[in-house]
Amino acid sequence: MRMPQIALPAVLGALALAGCATLPAPLPAPQEAFWSALSSHCGKAYAGQLVSTEAVDADMAGQAMIMQVSQCSAERIAIPFHVLRADGSWDRSRTWLITRTPTGLRLKHDHRHEDGSADAVTLYGGDTASAGTARAQDFPVDAESIAAFRANGLDRSVTNVWRVDVDPAGTRGATFAYQLTRAAPNDRLFRVEFAADRPVAPPPAAWGW
Repeated sequence: MRMPQIALPAVLGALALAGCATLPAPLPAPQEAFWSALSSHCGKAYAGQLVSTEAVDADMAGQAMIMQVSQCSAERIAIPFHVLRADGSWDRSRTWLITRTPTGLRLKHDHRHEDGSADAVTLYGGDTASAGTARAQDFPVDAESIAAFRANGLDRSVTNVWRVDVDPAGTRGATFAYQLTRAAPNDRLFRVEFAADRPVAPPPAAWGW
């Protein structure tokens, strides 16, 4: 049976369109550089520690911490955050999710219980409000998160701004950092830093992942 002929340019054009459809929208240059730096750590885990000194975080002071850039796609990067507790067990309840949006980058916090179920307050965060820099991006709290905080009695969190800092893999003295700040009258500083130039053995998966 003779097969119908299809014009080669039409085929190539369709393939090109299909390929373009899977590509994420371009970001401002600093955010593209930040995304590239973060992606360069895919699959790697790093040890770190609390570097801020607020009394409210005393239970984390001096505790071992590990973060891992565990899952990477063209549009989302998942970063579980593991903290060793005083009783010797690991808290694996937190995963930071950074995604590309049509207008910038988004940070969300996936909080789970040990059985994998979602915490009452989860998937909160915010979107970038500026292009930031190739090394650091700020994520002011979004309206959805403010509503969730207020519904759960967490009014002090409605001015949260999160920051992620990252150096490209292979950079001497590379650091990955996660930071939370909060405006007056509920001033807050929480910051953890990781040695992103010295990989460690990957930890078990975060709860629910």
